[in-house]
Amino acid sequence: MAVDIATVQRIAGLARIAITEAEAARLAPELGNILGWIEQLGEVDTSGVAPMTAVIPNQLRLRDDVVNADPLTGGNVRDAVLANAPQAEHGFFAVPKVIE
Repeated sequence: MAVDIATVQRIAGLARIAITEAEAARLAPELGNILGWIEQLGEVDTSGVAPMTAVIPNQLRLRDDVVNADPLTGGNVRDAVLANAPQAEHGFFAVPKVIE
């Protein structure tokens, strides 16, 4: 896929990155090469390959999910934490609604 300078400038604008005309001209072929590699990866047959998240097998170390009731070491101190809140409702911090 060919990437032109206008496309690079549009991507930079969407990402809120200021680039010069010279930088856009330098980045256009690089982005084109990257997209070419992605197209090549799309052509690889992966139907017999199981999805994986890492190249080595990983096991998570699990622990019991228990609440520590000692107020000095943590846990079960909701009322003490909410005492610091400017406003609390129903056992939670209350914050103003933000809509853009």
